[in-house]
Amino acid sequence: MTDGVIPLFDLRQVGRIPPVPTERPVQNGPWLDARGRPLRDLRISVTDRCNFRCSYCMPKEVFDKHYEFLPHRELLSFEEITRLARVFAELGVQKLRLTGGEPLLRRHIEALIAQLAELRTPEGDPLDLTLTTNGSLLARKAQALKDAGLNRVTVSLDAMDDAVFRRMNDVDFPVADVLHGIEVAQSVGLAPIKVNMVVKRGTNDDQILPMARHFRGTGVVLRFIEYMDVGMSNGWRMDEVLPSAQVLARLREHMDLVPLAASAPGETATRWGYADGSGEIGLISSVTQAFCGDCNRARLSTEGRLYTCLFAGDGHDLRALLRGQGELPPRDDAEIAAALGALWQRRADRYSELRASLPPSEGAPARRVEMHYIGG
Repeated sequence: MTDGVIPLFDLRQVGRIPPVPTERPVQNGPWLDARGRPLRDLRISVTDRCNFRCSYCMPKEVFDKHYEFLPHRELLSFEEITRLARVFAELGVQKLRLTGGEPLLRRHIEALIAQLAELRTPEGDPLDLTLTTNGSLLARKAQALKDAGLNRVTVSLDAMDDAVFRRMNDVDFPVADVLHGIEVAQSVGLAPIKVNMVVKRGTNDDQILPMARHFRGTGVVLRFIEYMDVGMSNGWRMDEVLPSAQVLARLREHMDLVPLAASAPGETATRWGYADGSGEIGLISSVTQAFCGDCNRARLSTEGRLYTCLFAGDGHDLRALLRGQGELPPRDDAEIAAALGALWQRRADRYSELRASLPPSEGAPARRVEMHYIGG
């Protein structure tokens, strides 16, 4: 970043159309990428819009009133999202997470959830259906989300102090309203709820203990996330990253914590429990401890670009497979599955490992997709 100018690359129209193999390979067992990682988790962005302007995701100086978000006709329809999710389930995906932007801004999101809740794995099991939200609309939406078939929610909340929280969301939204949304979500059964706190040194690291004290004993799992260099618009600097090891050290000065085993393969958080059994916290060390080795996630943008890494520069145009483009005809589900399977088998992403081992000029892509566009 030079002279306060934040570079921003519009990657929304960058997408290669995945080729469809002439013959679909016979697959016994899970689809594995080039590093032996299975495809298990699909993050689906349903909107690129958000009503917050958090500096680490959608800084107001970039995403102002003149910023052009995607028109509705460019977005995948609910039926297209469901169709792709069904194909991904056939390839081994077991978990769907709806994200944004702020997913609760997408009109009639409950209808999409109801469609996704009907999907099954090849073994006949329902998919784990979750949603990440900033919590601003959660109180009014929670019951409808639960009734539609949503299993649980994750809420992004970066401070307990109201003044700090208002500064971070940069739209003067009160923390009390988010906390109320969490309570309502718990009361309707969208649990266990996870709360994600992005820790930015010098901005909200004084909120680590207040957050832990507030959620201890509530059944809510609090997770601390290192401030990441996602996208190109947030002016990320390494000196603003507070390593998870230091977060843990601060917590252990005041709380008795014991390590817990991972709850699922590919889990990004290391888990710590309170010794008295009053709950747990998680640490997501996305900068200081790369977890590329067992990453099993893919991300689908709101208009159908597939990204195989959170830090990717280019996506793969799945909308063109669904709708056709130019002289290319629409593809059927078997053809789309073959294209996705071949794409996943070629996947070799390991950006976080490169970041840790190489100079920035060698390790970082020339451009990276923005967080609000594909979710966290």
